[in-house]
Amino acid sequence: MLELSSKTEGMAMTEDEERKARERDEIAARVAAFRATQEKFKREREEYFVSTLENARKVERPSLWP
Repeated sequence: MLELSSKTEGMAMTEDEERKARERDEIAARVAAFRATQEKFKREREEYFVSTLENARKVERPSLWP
């Protein structure tokens, strides 16, 4: 009987470890997705900045000297 309870506890521990491993994998996937989204936002901000700066430089400014 003692041997049976050891096997049951071992299996419960394995199931618990598997559940924890799945949770870690899910968290890692969410973190990766979050980082990818943040990188996308960063690229979009940089592209917007560059295009806005280029457009501002193209505008003809009136001369302050007559």
